[in-house]
Amino acid sequence: MNYKKTGLIAMLLATVSATAAHAQETSQDDALGGDIIVTSQKFEQKLRDVPITITAVTQEQMKRIGVDDLDELSNYVPGLNIQEQSANNPGIVIRGITSDSGSAQQAARVTLYYNGVDISRSRGAYQAIYDVDRIEVVKGPQATLFGTASTIGAVSILSARPKPGVSGELTAGYGNYNAYLVGGHLNVGNDVIAARVAGEFKKRDGYVENLSSTQDDLYAQNQLGLRASVRYTPNPALTVDLIGTYDRQRNSGTPFISKRFATSQGPGNPFGAANLSGSPYAKQVFGTDKLGLTRDVYDVNLTARYDLGDGWSFTTVNGYRSFDSFEVFDADGSAAPWLEFAEGAYGSQISHESRFAYVGDHVRTSFGLNVFHENNRQEVPFSTEEGVYLQCAANLIPTLGCISSAGVVTAAQATSILTKGAATQIPYSSIFTNKGINDQYSMFGEVTWMPIHALELTAGIRALIEQRKSGYVSVAPNSVLSKAPLIPGQVTTKGTLWSEDSFQAFLPRFNVLYRLNDAINLYATISKGRRSPTVNQAATSTSVIPEETVWNYEGGVKLAKGMFSGSLGVYYQKYDNFQISRTVTDANDPSGRPVGSSITESAGSASNLGFEAEGQLHPVSWLTVFGNAGFIDGGIDDKKSNGIYANNRFRLQPRLQWAAGFTIDAPVGNGIRVFATPSVTYRSKIFFEIPNKEAISQDKVTLVNVKAGLSFADGRYEIAGYVRNATNEKYLLDAGNTGGGFNDPTYIPGEPRFYGVQLTGKF
Repeated sequence: MNYKKTGLIAMLLATVSATAAHAQETSQDDALGGDIIVTSQKFEQKLRDVPITITAVTQEQMKRIGVDDLDELSNYVPGLNIQEQSANNPGIVIRGITSDSGSAQQAARVTLYYNGVDISRSRGAYQAIYDVDRIEVVKGPQATLFGTASTIGAVSILSARPKPGVSGELTAGYGNYNAYLVGGHLNVGNDVIAARVAGEFKKRDGYVENLSSTQDDLYAQNQLGLRASVRYTPNPALTVDLIGTYDRQRNSGTPFISKRFATSQGPGNPFGAANLSGSPYAKQVFGTDKLGLTRDVYDVNLTARYDLGDGWSFTTVNGYRSFDSFEVFDADGSAAPWLEFAEGAYGSQISHESRFAYVGDHVRTSFGLNVFHENNRQEVPFSTEEGVYLQCAANLIPTLGCISSAGVVTAAQATSILTKGAATQIPYSSIFTNKGINDQYSMFGEVTWMPIHALELTAGIRALIEQRKSGYVSVAPNSVLSKAPLIPGQVTTKGTLWSEDSFQAFLPRFNVLYRLNDAINLYATISKGRRSPTVNQAATSTSVIPEETVWNYEGGVKLAKGMFSGSLGVYYQKYDNFQISRTVTDANDPSGRPVGSSITESAGSASNLGFEAEGQLHPVSWLTVFGNAGFIDGGIDDKKSNGIYANNRFRLQPRLQWAAGFTIDAPVGNGIRVFATPSVTYRSKIFFEIPNKEAISQDKVTLVNVKAGLSFADGRYEIAGYVRNATNEKYLLDAGNTGGGFNDPTYIPGEPRFYGVQLTGKF
């Protein structure tokens, strides 16, 4: 790494932050009447008074930029990347650390919190972000704040709460690819009881043409979200919130596109038309013959806070969440019925936290306990035709091939040739299921001492005990043609195999905040993060993957002066037993998992050095200029003991990402305002897998986005237009995937140019 270059960049960004800053605070004054108030430390605090690296984005800010999904938001948050392969498989990355495993046996790394409750289990994690109050992105391990899975940070989504009075909002939109949007909220209530109902429906045609005559175009969206909230405040001391949420997806297939196989339009091209026909035997095996996702998520949250007096308060947060998803996908990326899979993910989670807190003139403290239980399973059925599978995988008949240059599935003749006409088709199917029943019990506490107004010293720790129980069952019959299971490494188990273990950990954090003056706050933090060990139960082996631990050291400055506001943070992280996910490609893999499976294992030690900067400039009342940047030099240490993973960069993490833009919001008279927010986001090269491979990577990506319009009647009505990816840049969202385990990597194209218009009314 070029440390001189990095230091120069850091100084330049610090200068930019120092000379481009107060807008964060001033524009928030315009939108919200003051500093953003955040609760990541479980107390209401101004953003600049929180001694950790945190980005907070309000609903109003997201509307100005034109963001309506988590993956879009990540383009504007330094250190955060979210890869939404599908609503069933979001990859959440903070500072180079990815959390996207679908296995029920593995723990998450990045905590996704919804109204104070952990929802990090990958297949149940996706959450629409309509009618939210704010989203807080906390970087670095914060075990006393987000204890269940916050190895390296947390994304906390906080929905808008009911309030006294009657108000509402309705938005309707239409865009290209026949995109429809209807969403809004209705709020009614008084000082004692108030209710709020909110929802959003989004539907869009697929943006990847599918040449198949039996399947729909790919990446179509059909999504519904509903939320009902009740706030009960019988007296000034007690506040009770009850929130119920329903999320539903009925999306079309994911465009896993192979470069290896041609279509009728020419050679395989991730940015051209696909021909994903699925399996003619899918309905018998999967229960449906259509590619795509069916997903339902139910969430109930009960939070109560009671003011005990004399600075003391008690808060309890209780949550139940269940998810039921089934996704059918064509893993070979071609018209051949070769690698046809589905994934069913089913689970439930129960969470309880009780927390006491005290705020005094010189001391602030909180302590409590947390109980978290989850019961999950992941089922992966497989469907193919035996002759097609053997021909496409092993080219048993050299003159036949798999798919011709004209896109014809020549392998369809293989069964007839191999059986000398005795059979033309031999359907084959198998299935494996992994299960996880996990319980975690923890106690936590921290205290902040404020000897003088300018100084805050914080120390805290979480002690936890967890019990992890893993199961595995598979049914893999012998093939008629090969006399063995078709997927190498698959076997039939004698029922479900179980193994379990228990683990303990102590996770501290230490923070310092120093108010240099009224404009500048300095902070420093040391904290430890942990990813739980994995009890890896497979068909033929049992193992425990040791816990991954990280020590995080960082410091920074937050400032606000005149027309400027901003922040700069620098961090260094050191990992032991760094866990990586990879796809099994060998039947003799020591994991005991079949080819094509995704497994987690230790890659040894890793380290991470980087910085993040944010700044805003508010020179006049109608103009805000904003920008942010994050640089990361992270990867697996270049040591011989780290084997083939040595010196590999973290997956899905660019070295440099930045975003910049400006907002114009100006009155033109008679209650009319004109507004516009053009912005540019940049992300440098990323690798999709470890070990890093040039063929499984994406070069730099620059996206231009614009939202602009007019508001009328003092903001009660609004018409706005938007363009995302205005230059129609072609880039990959993902590469490798399940097909990579069969020497047939597939590629998923990113979103093309989207544009449309939206009408909003408020009362």
